[in-house]
Amino acid sequence: MIFNICKLTAVLLMLLALPASAGDRAGIGFIGYSNTGSYFAYEEFGIQDGSGFAYANLYVLDLKTKSWVEGTPFRQVIENETGSIASAVAGVRAKAKPMLDKLDIGEPVDIAALNADGALNTDMRKLRFGRPGDGMAEPDQDYELVLSTIEDGIDPPKCAALGEEYVSGFALTLTVNGKAREVYRDTAVPESRGCPRGYRLYAVVRQYDGLVSFAPDMTPGMVAIVSVYSMGFEGPDRRFIAVPIGS
Repeated sequence: MIFNICKLTAVLLMLLALPASAGDRAGIGFIGYSNTGSYFAYEEFGIQDGSGFAYANLYVLDLKTKSWVEGTPFRQVIENETGSIASAVAGVRAKAKPMLDKLDIGEPVDIAALNADGALNTDMRKLRFGRPGDGMAEPDQDYELVLSTIEDGIDPPKCAALGEEYVSGFALTLTVNGKAREVYRDTAVPESRGCPRGYRLYAVVRQYDGLVSFAPDMTPGMVAIVSVYSMGFEGPDRRFIAVPIGS
């Protein structure tokens, strides 16, 4: 009896000593838009799998050229296991502050639609939303953003040999009141994505104005936030891509 208890205890201790099979699920924060609506900034943060170090990255996107502003992203890693995510975020914001001030970025974000990480029974390839209503009124108009994956081998050569579990890029189609148009399509997969295993729609955001908008088109300045999952040290790692989809 005592022998069996000791044996069971030893097995449990061995199991506890094994590393958890879990990837690095980055979180996201929206820094905001520039006063002119020409630039958009956001940050991602988390704990690196493997090293256990806290990190934060801050991105600034030029919505007119649909490209990252030169000199970005900003990155901060706290290279000890006791470092906090808060410290990493504070560090990366300090690095980015001169550029954020120069571009006058700080206008708040309006979240038009969201596939939250804890949402149940949600199709992570779609987001449906409308134009905010007056007071407690239902949104009007009908917008739907759909993500599809591309399997035609546009991924980096190092990924092509890894098998069918890897996908290449993605495309986004926006339907407004029944009229569909493709608003984005990958033509190449940058090395910064690693080897993607999948993509999900996370959110659609736009610049917040605090008013009920009666404009026929609410897409100017609209940005899709896409989760990209790449193979990490202990499992799939999640990072975020911001894609301008406005007219």
